Amino acid sequence: MRFMMIVKSTKDSEAGVMPSQELFDAMARYNEELARAGVLVAAEGLHPSSSAIRISYPEPGGKAKVVDGPFTEAKELIAGFTLIEVKSRVEAIEWAMRMPDPHGFGEGEVELRQVLEAPELTQDSEALAKELEMRAQVTRKPRS
Repeated sequence: MRFMMIVKSTKDSEAGVMPSQELFDAMARYNEELARAGVLVAAEGLHPSSSAIRISYPEPGGKAKVVDGPFTEAKELIAGFTLIEVKSRVEAIEWAMRMPDPHGFGEGEVELRQVLEAPELTQDSEALAKELEMRAQVTRKPRS
């Protein structure tokens, strides 16, 4: 089962304040520990919402609407994420509890969410087979 640890934004992360070297080193050690345990899938920080783009669908079947950031309510925004693959919800919680305070100063907040797996998305066996085939073919290749 996969879980995403969603790091919530703060005023500092929305202002583009980078972590201290001490916090960067602590997070690097944590990510190395996840990797050594074989549970790390991905871990990334995100730019502030001032450079974000939000796509919304204000009407069913209607045209998508593009809104440029910044967005308000820093606590509702995402500053980064860590994606892990573990055997249980309990194990996911244990790993999340070990994450260093992602912003320091006692301001960090992490939301832990289980990822929906393909079999949970559809009962249609043909659609599921196509989805699983596509996922098996996906590899991360940097664009040049």
